Amino acid sequence: MLKRIVLLVIIAALWSCKGANNGQVIPVDDFFKTQDKAYYRLSPDGKSLSYLKLQDKKLDLFVEDLASGKSVQLTRLTEKTISFYFWTSNNELIYYTEEDSKDSKSDIFVINKDGSKQVQLSANEKTKLRVIEDQLIDDKYIIVASNKRDSTVFDVYRLNVRDGKMEIAAKNPGNITDWVTDNKGVLKIAVASDGVNETLLYRESESKPFTPVITNNFETTLQPVAFPENEPNVLYAISNVNRDKNALVALDLKTGKEKRVLFANDTLNVVDARYSRTQNRIMFVTCETWKKQKYYLDDSTRSTYSKIDRLLPGTEWRIMDKDKMDNVFVVRTFTDKNPGSYYLYTASDNKLKKLTDINSSIKEELMSDMKPISFKSRDSLTINGYLTLPIGKKATNLPVVVLPHNGPGGRNVWGYNAEVQFLANRGYAVLQVNYRGSSGYGKSFYAAGFKQWSDKIQEDVNDGVRWLIAQKIANPKKIAIYGNGFGGYIALNCLYKNSDLYSCGGSNSGVINLFSYLKTIPPFLKSNLQMYYEIIGDPVTDTDYLRFASPVFHADRFKSPVFIAQNPKDPRVNVAEGVQFIKELKKRDVPVTYIEKEEGPNPVMRQQGRTALYKALEEFLQTNISKK
Repeated sequence: MLKRIVLLVIIAALWSCKGANNGQVIPVDDFFKTQDKAYYRLSPDGKSLSYLKLQDKKLDLFVEDLASGKSVQLTRLTEKTISFYFWTSNNELIYYTEEDSKDSKSDIFVINKDGSKQVQLSANEKTKLRVIEDQLIDDKYIIVASNKRDSTVFDVYRLNVRDGKMEIAAKNPGNITDWVTDNKGVLKIAVASDGVNETLLYRESESKPFTPVITNNFETTLQPVAFPENEPNVLYAISNVNRDKNALVALDLKTGKEKRVLFANDTLNVVDARYSRTQNRIMFVTCETWKKQKYYLDDSTRSTYSKIDRLLPGTEWRIMDKDKMDNVFVVRTFTDKNPGSYYLYTASDNKLKKLTDINSSIKEELMSDMKPISFKSRDSLTINGYLTLPIGKKATNLPVVVLPHNGPGGRNVWGYNAEVQFLANRGYAVLQVNYRGSSGYGKSFYAAGFKQWSDKIQEDVNDGVRWLIAQKIANPKKIAIYGNGFGGYIALNCLYKNSDLYSCGGSNSGVINLFSYLKTIPPFLKSNLQMYYEIIGDPVTDTDYLRFASPVFHADRFKSPVFIAQNPKDPRVNVAEGVQFIKELKKRDVPVTYIEKEEGPNPVMRQQGRTALYKALEEFLQTNISKK
């Protein structure tokens, strides 16, 4: 009997030593692996498939003939990295390469799908380029926006893909933040901003001037989707004009009034709408509550897309690209426990062909469920978020890592998140809070976060932690807080103000000084500067608040261990200021872990940087909460 008891004790001890996931501690590298193949695109006729493939530490462009299965390598890059590419005809692709440096020098090339006849359209440009219309017009033009004339604004150009010449199509008077073409590539919409108010301007043809249609505060969404072919002077748009949640509407461009509502629901927020130029109709809208869901607007579309549902049971899927005739699709799948795969779907024969896994190292059975949660803030606002618990452990008295999301705006979303799963695999419960000011919950919830970065936004995060403690899920002595960007800013502020709540905290490329952050807004976003002042604070009129809200001015109040990571190549981060902040913390004997990591466009360097970051973070958390 004694031997049996001893044996049971030994088994129990061994079981407890295994930790999370029944002993399967997954290597850091496995979570953050670079995709071997990515960015799949279809030619307009659906006969060719392009993709970027990792070759000699660079992503190069390939094209596969779908009938024969033969692939051709189009690029062999040695220095610059492909930032984006697209098909501009059935036979030609355009790709844009960018240098991994603060100068960001770029080149543009056009090349045939068989690798022949490559023409360089520009070389070592220091300007930014956005594609507005990628399909060829008159067999030679595409429509692009560029800030080559003035770094602070984007003009519209016709880019001749035969000789690289750029002919200006619309000059930006200085306040235009967006341009939209119709289905034939005719420039018809411009969006002007004075920093706070946005005005939609419209012209019936390129020979007529733009005239204002409707003006809204920037808090209001009015996002163009498509011009229906059979309705002149009508724009389909995602709008929350005179409503709290986004709806899909038909806007009369002559009057600025809604002609009709295509889809609306007081509890659902429309975040996307899929329009088919071939069928001249909206196929479906996507709404987001705790997860995204499609809503079909007609039975025919529902029947077509439900076939994909049946072929991919138990998974979420998104259409990443399609051919011109809506017959061949690139589909991406995912769940909260699986980063997913890419598939090629052919509607005419209802066949699905797997292209590649996004990360084959991840085993779904070893990942954790991402569950939606909600709780009441101290001022009775409903706050939503997600909780991910480590598998193999009871949901009681767990060490916790709180992950505030980046901002302003933005939100946590349901789906596979490598950072969350990495932390859960190490035995931590992971709490993600969509604090007030997050997008996706309506206009009033978004506006409730303005100038609350050091106040109610942090209180929402803290209230989520206290809710977790009240649920007996969290060990109140083992709670860390960590974030990226503005998430890191929130984490640092929460840490020094609530040393009774958090044992340690960290920031990855986090904002530590709001004055410096506002100075780093790039020239082409200057027209939106007043909007940033409304959301964050005005450095002239809100000086005292910005100082109060910036962690850099409160080094004397930090007591708990701090983890700080910075990217020396990030133009939005003042590295020298971060280093000085760390020196101030160390002067006061605050334990600091500091790491410099690089996350540029090079995929191999990016993976190496992430691996170094998360190994350091893992050690920091083990020291400061796991071993306590």
